[in-house]
Amino acid sequence: MQEVPTKVTLVDVARMAGVGIGTASRALSNAKGVAATTRARVLEVAAEHHYVVSPEASRLAKGNTGRVALVVPHLSRWFFGSVVEGLDSVLHHANLDVLLYQVGDQQDRHDFFEQLPARRKVDAVVVVGFQLEDPERKRLESMGVQIVAAGGQSAAYPYIHIDDYAASRQAMDHLLYLGHTRIAMLEAVDPDQPHLVSRRSPAYYEALTEHGIQIDPALVLSGPWGGEQGATMMSRLLSIPKPPTAVFAHFDEVAAGAMRTLRRAGLQPGRNISLIGIDDHPIAELTDLTTIRQKPFEQGVEAARMLLKLLRGEQVENQAVAMPTELVIRGSTAPPTTRESR
Repeated sequence: MQEVPTKVTLVDVARMAGVGIGTASRALSNAKGVAATTRARVLEVAAEHHYVVSPEASRLAKGNTGRVALVVPHLSRWFFGSVVEGLDSVLHHANLDVLLYQVGDQQDRHDFFEQLPARRKVDAVVVVGFQLEDPERKRLESMGVQIVAAGGQSAAYPYIHIDDYAASRQAMDHLLYLGHTRIAMLEAVDPDQPHLVSRRSPAYYEALTEHGIQIDPALVLSGPWGGEQGATMMSRLLSIPKPPTAVFAHFDEVAAGAMRTLRRAGLQPGRNISLIGIDDHPIAELTDLTTIRQKPFEQGVEAARMLLKLLRGEQVENQAVAMPTELVIRGSTAPPTTRESR
């Protein structure tokens, strides 16, 4: 009589059933290529000795790791954190292990793309909010992993984004509909998303041109991303001989900084100067900021669903999915007063 081990392993099940390890693994995972009688014998042995297939063994039998790497430049910012939450909500439910990597600077990025292949194998990499450079993309492709991107970019691989030009036109069209003609723009240059300027700024210029409004270079200011920079740029706008009656900011955080400057100057957003941003960051509702809403959590969800299709070997019909944006009107925008519109 065979001695039954205290803790039964796949090797033990195979030995007691009189089959090879590979056959036992396929029988337990209900894979094809196993005779019905053999499968029944393996399952009977497994049940008799309370053997449970480990997730890791199952993954190895299927030839994958069950791991997905999420690569983000920031964790503290609302947008990136929301995208990651959306991704994790779907991937976790699909029993995939999520490995989170923060690449805050160029050295972090270099180390990640150099070390990932040797350090820990994954089935897929999701890039959140930044554009892969060609060497980085080729490095991942050489691993044979799936690549998906989420958050404002165009790429040679499947990605989820918003149409930044369309979102900016929504903002500008709202201000123009209210009757503003002297509209300023606060460009915010985010080093992790430099492409946003090239997509959001053209909407400003083209909206004014289509309405026959002459562009005043003094009303276009550029600066680093952030609330303090928005406050500084707004101070500069208030110092020119003829300030704007409305301001379009590339991000809500920049608009919030501009709003602080207006209030410190004794001006009321929406009454003296209209102000609009993009994102619908939580700060927008708190400050009563009119904005163009995007939903980063849903972007993460859709990116995860797209990734699951790829991991199942299914075709992705639309490689570039643009998520909708919508105008959210709050108290920071209104028609210009008679004095302001002159």
